[in-house]
Amino acid sequence: MGIRSGTRSGTIIRHRQSKRTSRICFTFTLLLLMFTPRVDSSWWYIGALGARVICDNIPGLVNKQRQLCQRHPDLMQSIGDGAKEWIRECQHQFRQHRWNCSTLERDHTVFGRVMLRSSREAAFVYAISSAGVVYAITKACSQGELKICGCDGQKRGRASDEKGDFDWGGCSDNINYGIKFAKDFVDARERMVKDARALMNLHNNRCGRMAVKRFMKLECKCHGVSGSCAVRTCWLALSDFRRTGDYLRKKYNTAIEVTMNQDGTGFTVADQDFKGSTKNELVYVENSPDYCLTDRSAGSLGTAGRECDKSSRGPDSCEVMCCGRGYDTMRVQRVTKCECKFKWCCAVECQDCEDTVDVHTCKPHKRPDWLD
Repeated sequence: MGIRSGTRSGTIIRHRQSKRTSRICFTFTLLLLMFTPRVDSSWWYIGALGARVICDNIPGLVNKQRQLCQRHPDLMQSIGDGAKEWIRECQHQFRQHRWNCSTLERDHTVFGRVMLRSSREAAFVYAISSAGVVYAITKACSQGELKICGCDGQKRGRASDEKGDFDWGGCSDNINYGIKFAKDFVDARERMVKDARALMNLHNNRCGRMAVKRFMKLECKCHGVSGSCAVRTCWLALSDFRRTGDYLRKKYNTAIEVTMNQDGTGFTVADQDFKGSTKNELVYVENSPDYCLTDRSAGSLGTAGRECDKSSRGPDSCEVMCCGRGYDTMRVQRVTKCECKFKWCCAVECQDCEDTVDVHTCKPHKRPDWLD
C-alpha cells in the first residue's frame, strides 16, 4: 500500500509540474505571437506545391482567392506553373545584384521578411508575379488546358496593319481573360485593407498585368500563289516572358517614391519636382536596405560568399557586390562544351574541355575587435 501511495503522490506532483510547464509554454508562445512581426503567407507558395494543389491547404489565401481556387482548380495548376516561371525570371534579372531574388525553401512567404518593407524590390516582385499569372492563364487558355476559356473569340472579321489588310484567324491568345482573372485573384488580398502598402501593391500589380499586354505580337500566315502574301490570316500571340521581365526590370531602375495622400485614395510623389505620370511606373514607399550584410529583421541574406566579377564596373563588380569588404580568389577546374560540330542530320556534337579559371567570392563581414 505504501508503495502505491508513494507512486500516486509522485504522479500527482509530476502532473502539476506538467500543467505548470504547459502554462509557461503557452504564455511564452502567446507573447511570441504578440510581439513577433507577422510575415503573411502568400499565394506565391502555390508554385512550390506543384500538382498537390488543394484549396483548403494552400497557406496565404484569403476567402475570395480560396473560392476562386475551389471553382477553378485547373487554373490553380496553371498559376503554380506560372509562379515557377516568374520566380526564375526574377532571379535572372537580379542575378548580378546584391539582392538576387532569393527564395526560402519550405517558407510560405517564399521571399521571407524582405517583402515586409515597401521597397523597390517588393514593387518589382508584385509586378512580375502579377504578370506571371496573366501570362500563365492566357497561355493555358489558348492551349486548351482550361475548361472556362479558350482562344480570343473577339478577333474575327477583317483588320489592317502597316502591311495592309488581313483576316483574323487561327487562335489569338486570350489576354483579356488572363488579365481579368489575374486582377480578381491577385488583387483580392490587397482590397481587404486600405493603407499605403495595399495601394502600392495594387498599383504595381496593374503595371505587371499591362506589361504582358504591351508585348502582344501579331503573327500571320500568308496564302497565295508561290507563297505570296496576297491574303493573310493573322492572330495575336504572347511574346516571350523575358520581354516582360526586361521591361519591368527597367521600370525597377526608374521606380518612383510615393506617399499616400491624406484621404487615403491615392499617391503623392515624394519628389515635388516630378512632372510626369506614375500610371505605368513602379512605385515604392520605403528605401531599400543595402543588402550587404545578413540582417534577419530586414530579410537580407548578405553577400558573403557571392561570386563577383573582378573586371566589371557594374553591380556585379567585386567592389560593389562585396561592399568594400574585399574578396577571395580560388582557382577551379571547369568543364565546358567546345569544338562543336554539326552532324548530318540533325545533331551537334561537342567535346568536353577543361579550363582552369579564377573564381572570386566576397569575403564575410569582419566583426570589430572590441566585440570579441
